Amino acid sequence: MIRILLVDDESLVRAGLRTILESAEDLRVVAEAEDGSLVVDALAAHRPDVVLMDVRMPRVDGLEALRRVQATPDPPPVVMLTTFDLDAYIFEALRLGATGFLLKDTPPRDLISAMRVVARGLSNAQIGKNLYLSEATVKAHVSRVMAKLGVANRVQAALVGRDAGLLDEA
Repeated sequence: MIRILLVDDESLVRAGLRTILESAEDLRVVAEAEDGSLVVDALAAHRPDVVLMDVRMPRVDGLEALRRVQATPDPPPVVMLTTFDLDAYIFEALRLGATGFLLKDTPPRDLISAMRVVARGLSNAQIGKNLYLSEATVKAHVSRVMAKLGVANRVQAALVGRDAGLLDEA
């Protein structure tokens, strides 16, 4: 089960996202927050696997909330939501550590798929433990794979694999 924290100042948007996400058997919205100031407390209380967060909120915006998430121990991946595909905030969000971003008009199937892709990855330490390798060795291998694929992060690598037919459509 993939546990999701929704963060958006519009209750109607949160309700719509919850309905879409929970239509998938393996996705559960475990908490919602209407403002970025509530994100860190929600993380501690609900321990989500993924945060789906609006960039633009009136009090504490998504960028500041992302900074706060990234400052927590072992932060979950964060996917930013935006209305505009050329939103300058997105570039800053990616620089701050967001795993990716989605437009608010993303088709429901793609939204569900994105949550699965973002939550599918294991940490270097987890991979090392499973394969009896050191974390440094795993990090080196992952870095080489990403360099050969020409991608900046694991989510992009997973998408390349999916597009090449190497992965199931989770």
